[in-house]
Amino acid sequence: MNRLAMGTLFLAAAAVGCTSARAPRYYSISIPHSAPQTAEPQYPVTLVVGRLYAPHLLRDDRVVYDMSDVELGVDEYHRWAEPPTGMIERLLTERLRASGRYQSVQRMSSSSRGDFVLRGYLGALNEVDDPGGIKSRFTLQLELLDVKAGRVVWNDSFTHDEPVAQKKVRSVVESLQASVRMGLDQLTSSLDQYFSTHPAHSAERAADETRGNAR
Repeated sequence: MNRLAMGTLFLAAAAVGCTSARAPRYYSISIPHSAPQTAEPQYPVTLVVGRLYAPHLLRDDRVVYDMSDVELGVDEYHRWAEPPTGMIERLLTERLRASGRYQSVQRMSSSSRGDFVLRGYLGALNEVDDPGGIKSRFTLQLELLDVKAGRVVWNDSFTHDEPVAQKKVRSVVESLQASVRMGLDQLTSSLDQYFSTHPAHSAERAADETRGNAR
């Protein structure tokens, strides 16, 4: 076979390989929010949602799954639309804003300022292979830092395993979505309870703001 024919055959084989390559699929979690129950903020405080710490794999966009009790794997062809840490930060911010209970809720940035910083640790957002069937696991720990006092004044955690209907990545994501919604509802309700039982914080922040406006 001459050199030209060999080159043509190589290009044809390469083209077939390119067209048969698997394209990655992307997934995202969304949570519908109800309308705020109050027209005015219930607590005159400003919250800043800080960065979530997480294992290295949960700062990557590849979907994570358990291979054994001591081994985790990642799926190169099934990916999150954004890294899980950023996705949960965004969902938490949206959930707090939608509640209408706080004067302001913003994500951490170089220019963000707030009365309290809400930060935490994302421990799990992955598939779990269990003898009783496939499950998804979501684990999130949060703590509230009082910026003025320089100390943590509240903390809570949530962990939940949700059954997966089918052995498909889409089913795993749908299962995780249910767990994330449940977890954020529980944690934000716990945070709301903290502020409702510590009205001195709200009164103090309102007084500080009034004094600042008067100057």
